[in-house]
Amino acid sequence: MTKHVAVLMGGLSAEREVSLRSGAACAKALEEQGYRVTPVDVGHDVASVLASLKPDVAFNALHGKFGEDGCIQGVLELLRIPYTHSGVLASSLAMKKDVAKVVMAAAGVPVPKGRVVHRLEAAQAHVLPPPYVLKPVSEGSSFGVFIVREDQAHPPQELMREDWAHGDLMLAEQFVAGRELTCAVMGDRALDVIEILAADGGWYDYHAKYAKGGSKHVIPANLKQNIYQEVQHLAIEAHRALGCRGVSRADFRYDDRPDGTGELVVLEVNTQPGMTETSLVPDMAAYAGLSFGELVKWMVENASCDR
Repeated sequence: MTKHVAVLMGGLSAEREVSLRSGAACAKALEEQGYRVTPVDVGHDVASVLASLKPDVAFNALHGKFGEDGCIQGVLELLRIPYTHSGVLASSLAMKKDVAKVVMAAAGVPVPKGRVVHRLEAAQAHVLPPPYVLKPVSEGSSFGVFIVREDQAHPPQELMREDWAHGDLMLAEQFVAGRELTCAVMGDRALDVIEILAADGGWYDYHAKYAKGGSKHVIPANLKQNIYQEVQHLAIEAHRALGCRGVSRADFRYDDRPDGTGELVVLEVNTQPGMTETSLVPDMAAYAGLSFGELVKWMVENASCDR
């Protein structure tokens, strides 16, 4: 019997548009793989919608709040619908960047030094010596992220806005100069390492992530073999420390400048990596010999409850 897959997409977060793109790409690929597919634009009624659909599997293509923070995973556990990606606890942990850092550091995974501050405190005066990074503790896709440069006399005043939509708590971290690297884990296997180069020479912000031509993915990253293998090793260690399942992606900074520190740190782990035409995980899978269709098929066949 043909397996019925509900592709969960859209949703209620700031990353809705990206999720719609991820979901549409995955739904199309799954249909081409022979599955019966029902796209579901997730709203507050998602539990009743899924209860009536009774799919065999839920393919989670949601990003951001309610989609990768343990909420939709809890709904799927209650409905006993097998689903892709990580479970309730791992999703919640990875989404809370400050807590995820504590867990990863306890497992021996190097992370940047930092602390949690209220956004209004961060707007009034520098909370760390510049350069440093300010990011919401529970957002994705680089929403609400600021890099405070050494020559900035004042911290970002946008944090004072009444319509600020990214929560009151910010994670302030030391800025690690150098190269932007990323590595996905698929099951218990690390894929190859990509170096990300923003097309404008800047940092990997929302535009660089999702605009066509916004960034260049260099795969395999041009690294010394021991560093390459260490990135893969740390991606697996971070995946395991947080209890991730299915596919995750760890983002790194590596300071290999001639006068740099040589520091290699994990910035965060994404339990719901993007699956758009410009996304990183499909590139890594393709380099490993897996078509996009084979990748999403693996994810469906890997789905379960109690993740």
